[in-house]
Amino acid sequence: MCSNIVVALDYAHADGALDLAKQLDPSLCKLKVGKELFTAAGPNLVVQLQAQGFQVFLDLKFHDIPNTVNKACEAASRLGVWMLNVHASGGSAMMQAAREGVDKSGQSPILIAVTVLTSMTQGNLTEIGIHIPLQQHALHLAKLAHQSGMDGVVCSAHEAGGIKTAISNQFITVTPGIRPANASLDDQSRVMTPARALQMGADYLVIGRPITQAENPLLALQAIHQEIQTQVNQNG
Repeated sequence: MCSNIVVALDYAHADGALDLAKQLDPSLCKLKVGKELFTAAGPNLVVQLQAQGFQVFLDLKFHDIPNTVNKACEAASRLGVWMLNVHASGGSAMMQAAREGVDKSGQSPILIAVTVLTSMTQGNLTEIGIHIPLQQHALHLAKLAHQSGMDGVVCSAHEAGGIKTAISNQFITVTPGIRPANASLDDQSRVMTPARALQMGADYLVIGRPITQAENPLLALQAIHQEIQTQVNQNG
């Protein structure tokens, strides 16, 4: 099976994250460590997860002055993470500084930029003074990220195909807001099923609660792989 599923470890403490990791199979998924968990548990958690065989996406969405982001990305890269990210809305100078920081680290993680958060709606963008259509704004930020040396972007699966078409099939798209059929939408506004997201151009699928809150997380992960494979076979 492929390992393009990234399980979001949305825990407040290391114990819960490590307990879940023990129930999963690193050949079937990668793991995402976000702000809350990293703030609570620190770099040592990343090291522990990697020791269990998992590739780690460090999802800290750096967004600051270029020099600060440069040093933060260098430090994050030295942890040996598989992927890390910044906010594309930080601009080209900041993203270029992030690229330089990664390159200085001696490591080679995938460096991506966040376009528009999947929790945001057109109304949210208007509220902060962005009046162009949401998908157009996401594409604009993706193009800026590509020009600034990013390897790809975080985007909604709804934008993934358009971004691939406009930029390159090799430009990586990482898509949160993925929900298996019949799963709750929780706090996401722009969602899609795993199989459909892959069809739309997503490279990696970020999935949290449908796996982490399942009675048997490994079975839930395997079921998502099966759902994807079934859809592939039907369309094949």
